[in-house]
Amino acid sequence: MSKPAVKPTASAPLKIAASPINTKTNRTKKAGAKAKVSKAPIKNRASAEIKKTLHPRNAHLHGYDFPALINALPKLKTFVRPTAYGALSIDFADPQAVKMLNTALLKHHYGIEFWDIPAGALCPPIPGRVDYLHYVADLLAEGDKSCAMDNVRVLDIGTGANGIYPILGSQVYGWQFVATDINADSLSNVQRIIELNPPLQGRLHLRLQSNEKAVFEGIIQTEERFELTLCNPPFHASMAEANEGTKRKVNNLQLNRRSAVKTATTLNFGGQAAELWCQGGERQFLATMISESQSFAEQCLWFTSLVSKKENLKPCYQALAQLKVDTVKTIEMQQGNKITRVLAWSFQSADKRKIWRGERLSR
Repeated sequence: MSKPAVKPTASAPLKIAASPINTKTNRTKKAGAKAKVSKAPIKNRASAEIKKTLHPRNAHLHGYDFPALINALPKLKTFVRPTAYGALSIDFADPQAVKMLNTALLKHHYGIEFWDIPAGALCPPIPGRVDYLHYVADLLAEGDKSCAMDNVRVLDIGTGANGIYPILGSQVYGWQFVATDINADSLSNVQRIIELNPPLQGRLHLRLQSNEKAVFEGIIQTEERFELTLCNPPFHASMAEANEGTKRKVNNLQLNRRSAVKTATTLNFGGQAAELWCQGGERQFLATMISESQSFAEQCLWFTSLVSKKENLKPCYQALAQLKVDTVKTIEMQQGNKITRVLAWSFQSADKRKIWRGERLSR
């Protein structure tokens, strides 16, 4: 194994491939295309722009087309209102409005006819979630245009009740997924989504993690291989900390004090216990993931995870260096004022990764 590539420069954002990667649909822009920004006044636009850069292939790069979304899901119209600037939007502090927007986005852009989550479950922002998938698709291909994305197998750690990564990855790239969670009720909800959406059937397989302290152990089976692992780790170290985070999000939406308190108590941003927090928070979860990854070094081409807190990167780099990981990359993603990162590592050298792709992902 070659010398570990864990250096301070590892935190530099990964460059986007100049050539497009084939996706399952033609709904998204080509990766090489320059994003066009309308010069029309905001008040004349029917869509709400998502400011600051999403991936060039992201279907939501130019914002939400509310008329089209309402056409796909008429129930959304109840929640859509003009802003002070004349653009259309929803109240993002209203859990029902956010849930309805997600349902419309999944139906209009990704062909998902049914999607639902139980009360209190995490309601994910679709543009940010699909951004993660586009960036790791670039990571996996490493500029190889012949890489057959529909042969890719992906392991999603902590899929939650929404199953968002398997749903999006299956519909955009045709990936095969194994999705895990420690909550049986969450997996039951995802199973219902699969059963009511024929395109997902045969592509998404669910596994219950019986050991809440484990990540890969007990999930990855002997001789099983994955091109990618994905994860959106629990962010907080306690439920109290999670509740405080929810209140801060509400206040950031500039609600008045009364409605902020009311909304926070209903967990408007959603998230059940396992989705929001774990002992030791994000840092400990990542430490466990990195430690366990060594046992599956030959079975997974790329391990990846979101990292919300920048200060958690350094201990991750240190842990990966101790394991003599061959390659470490950090991909920075931004949506609006929120910046998050994808930490990716592989025990395989560049030559071995090329051989892997040739054996498993060739057209």
